[in-house]
Amino acid sequence: MRPYINAKFIISAEKLSQCPNFTLPEYPLLGRSNVGKSSFINGLANNKKLARTSNTPGKTRLINFFNFSEEFMIADLPGYGYAKVSKEAQNKWQKYLEEYLLKREQIKYLVQLIDARHEIQKNDFQMREWVAAYNLPIITVVTKMDCISKNKVQQALSHVKKEFGGEVFPFSAVDNRYNEKILEFFTQKDN
Repeated sequence: MRPYINAKFIISAEKLSQCPNFTLPEYPLLGRSNVGKSSFINGLANNKKLARTSNTPGKTRLINFFNFSEEFMIADLPGYGYAKVSKEAQNKWQKYLEEYLLKREQIKYLVQLIDARHEIQKNDFQMREWVAAYNLPIITVVTKMDCISKNKVQQALSHVKKEFGGEVFPFSAVDNRYNEKILEFFTQKDN
């Protein structure tokens, strides 16, 4: 088991020019609103209060940076697919996020979160197509594994692997037995 992780919130940024000047490997979280991005951060950090979770989708409006023991950064991005904001605001976010994802040199891998309880959604596929179009490195984390029956776990993971390929990790905010493999991946020097 890894030693205690000291994770802390660093800063929120609206656009690339406001991002912190760190050289640590960075892992931005992509996912639909309510897929469990904040719970993912809190689960890995073993700190339920680090990233704010909400029952209202679309709460994250900025890029929120979290430093994990000076080993790596996680950037929590606004969720896609649900936000009660104007078209104009959504377009602005999209422009800023694209600029961040395409030009931020610290990014090692994008991390797309998929909810184990549901079929992969249309906007999940659209996000993946966008990532593929720019040939960006990406892994997939299947969240809310504790919400599906034990005999469906392998099936859910296989389905995501078949659709998206690449590295696929299970995750549960309730059961931290999956954390080790994800943390191992994030701290590999050669990934």
